[in-house]
Amino acid sequence: MAAANGTPPTVYPSLLYADAHAAIKQLTEAFGFTVVSVHEGADGRVAHAELAHGNGAVMLGSKGRGGRFAQAMSGAGPSGTYVVVDDIDAHHRRAVEQGARIVTPPTDQDYGSRDYLTQDTEGNLWSFGTYAPAIGG
Repeated sequence: MAAANGTPPTVYPSLLYADAHAAIKQLTEAFGFTVVSVHEGADGRVAHAELAHGNGAVMLGSKGRGGRFAQAMSGAGPSGTYVVVDDIDAHHRRAVEQGARIVTPPTDQDYGSRDYLTQDTEGNLWSFGTYAPAIGG
């Protein structure tokens, strides 16, 4: 996984889920992510997972496992993550077929993007669209 200039991404959204296994299932089956790694603790809960999409990735784990990150996230609200996809309508159809909760259907934006907004199994917002910010390079 690398950016257009060959370097790996430098920003990775990190999320904690009450049911990380269900989140991984939805992110892969409904939203097209690919599992890079899943590390479980002795209790079978997800200690750390990495899922890729294009040249980006998200890291996630199970809530309640302790540690500084979990402590800091305990009072946080849902997160929002934006993911660039080529065919927004096909992506949306797949999400709907997998039962994803759609907040906003595919919509053409005045700045040239076509996108939709959905929620994962625990209320985090995921925006999928065609707009790719011009960064770096």
